[in-house]
Amino acid sequence: MRVLSGIQPTGRPHWGNYFGAIRQYIDLQEKNDGFYFIADLHALTTVRDPEQLRDNVINAALDLLALGLDPDKATLFVQSHIPEVTELTWLLLSVTPMGLLERCHAYKDKKERGLPADAGLFTYPVLMAADILAYDSQIVPVGVDQVQHIEVCRDLAGSFHHTYGETFVMPKAQTLDVGAKVPGTDGQKMSKSYDNTLPLFGEVKKIRKQIMRIVTDSRPMEDPKDPEGDHLFELYRLFAGQDEVAAMAEKYRAGGFGYGEIKKAVAEVSEAHFAPARERRQELEKDLDSVRDVLAAGAVRAREVAGGVLERARSACGIR
Repeated sequence: MRVLSGIQPTGRPHWGNYFGAIRQYIDLQEKNDGFYFIADLHALTTVRDPEQLRDNVINAALDLLALGLDPDKATLFVQSHIPEVTELTWLLLSVTPMGLLERCHAYKDKKERGLPADAGLFTYPVLMAADILAYDSQIVPVGVDQVQHIEVCRDLAGSFHHTYGETFVMPKAQTLDVGAKVPGTDGQKMSKSYDNTLPLFGEVKKIRKQIMRIVTDSRPMEDPKDPEGDHLFELYRLFAGQDEVAAMAEKYRAGGFGYGEIKKAVAEVSEAHFAPARERRQELEKDLDSVRDVLAAGAVRAREVAGGVLERARSACGIR
């Protein structure tokens, strides 16, 4: 199966990105044909510093490779290196109803919050649809907040088919039931928008301090506590094994402990989980040219596939 997904280089990835999407990339590459891209064109709606964007792109590549993306098993590339996608975006825009885009949550959320929304944000779902359709993608692993975009992609492909005939492969979203909604340091969903994230990489001591400052309730130590719905327990469950999770749940129900003890446990299991990736990243940083070579080779393969899809779409429209 052809699998595709992308990550925006708008900042360093956090635990929510990993458990909501990136972990699926790694799992799906074993038995599928994975196409994974760094979405720098999408990032232009929020990142306006060119040097920062360039740094973010190479850091995203380092992060993905360190976390286990294998260029021998999957294709990793930068979105803007595939010009076929931007032309395909225009072909899709020509059959896109305005009302469909007005209902998309990223645009609606900004309008409702009184924030400026530019045309890039408004047409963002069409570029995302082109990203997906350009590679004959069958499966798109995403976080739960991105499922609507896959539905929009299918709607746009259907609209194109209705107008010009069958052209694209219809993709399906794949999400995780467990870990897709990762709580942040304030108990809300972990998101850069809420400034409540825990980074995958960075100074271990600094990340541990962030964990120790996670907001909790004021119940006395001796009180029993329900683990279900507790955000510290949910974070612990992301990393710990079944036996460890069961023991921690029992500790919650018995009471007689402080939240500092749980925070320390979260720090320890998360550090152990990401330690191998942290070491791989340090090695990759020593040879950035090899990382750029991986991206260049990925772009060659991606352009071969996208070129064929674009020719189908051009022919269907009458451009060629």
